[in-house]
Amino acid sequence: MNHNTPLSPRPLHYLNDVRRRVLTAAQLRKHGISTAELNEQCRPGGPWRQLLPGVVLLYSGLPTSEERLHAALLYAARVSGSGVPPQPSAEEPHSPVYTEAMITGLAALTLHGFTSTPPLPSLERFDVLVPRARRLRSTDAVRIVRTPTMPVPRQVTGLPVAPVARAVADAVADISEAGAVRLLLSEAVRAGHCEPTAVVRELSRARLLGRPHVVDAVDSLLAEGRALAEDHLYRMVREYGLPDPVWNVDLRLPGGPHLGDLDAYWPEEAVAVELDTRAARQDEDALWSEYARKREYLERLGITVVHISPRKLRESLEQQATVVRTALMAAGDRPPAAHVIVLPR
Repeated sequence: MNHNTPLSPRPLHYLNDVRRRVLTAAQLRKHGISTAELNEQCRPGGPWRQLLPGVVLLYSGLPTSEERLHAALLYAARVSGSGVPPQPSAEEPHSPVYTEAMITGLAALTLHGFTSTPPLPSLERFDVLVPRARRLRSTDAVRIVRTPTMPVPRQVTGLPVAPVARAVADAVADISEAGAVRLLLSEAVRAGHCEPTAVVRELSRARLLGRPHVVDAVDSLLAEGRALAEDHLYRMVREYGLPDPVWNVDLRLPGGPHLGDLDAYWPEEAVAVELDTRAARQDEDALWSEYARKREYLERLGITVVHISPRKLRESLEQQATVVRTALMAAGDRPPAAHVIVLPR
């Protein structure tokens, strides 16, 4: 590595850290590098190279994927009052580095461990999420994605990365092939990265549910998410010794109206389980109100309804089995429930 230019007053001899191999022009000025000197170092055949506007790689070779990611974040990060993006000090090497910028889209999903996304070296451009008010332009190497509300980033290998559901939506916005969209959505749920409702919510916020190929993928996603939740529910009953319920039933009053569909029902105890798999496509509050009205009506008839989300089944199966068992054991202490007709759904 060639260091012909003196780097006073703060020499850059600690280039083993990738964040010190990629710096902004403003940071280099703090090290005594003038604009003329910087241009000389970055000349064709020179020892350094400019990766992005105002972002420099302190050697002339090809950057690694990690260096490219840091460069993209340096380019997009909000600078401090001194004009220098915040960097960790020797005393605080793990302090936050980049302000109001995080990796999103395909690169974020690869960092989260997706197998259906391209490896980082094959991505010619990284997506970076920033607040909507920021004045930044996309470049050949960085696509600026704007949002009115920044999510809380996840730290992955020391980088701020958008949560999976948000990263999926940002990736899907740039994909027109139906199979690729379906594959991303399926892996997000099947691998346990996030709930189907979280993905659909972000797709709705991004106004992507008007695209036919996205809607088709969402329908498949919701069906797959429900199937996985039902498998967990079956396993809960089997592994934790709960009495066998009747599965997937429709309750009706004799000669009366439809009361609602239930995923599991114990007629003798009048206890029901309903999976909370709201699609959340348009109005989540209205969908939740519908769930609440149904639950309230059934409980007025003496039927105990246990609501369980797919996440709870996946993350705390034993705890959910205890909740259901408690409801079954308490049945003898309640007044008899109204007579209802149980039909297969």
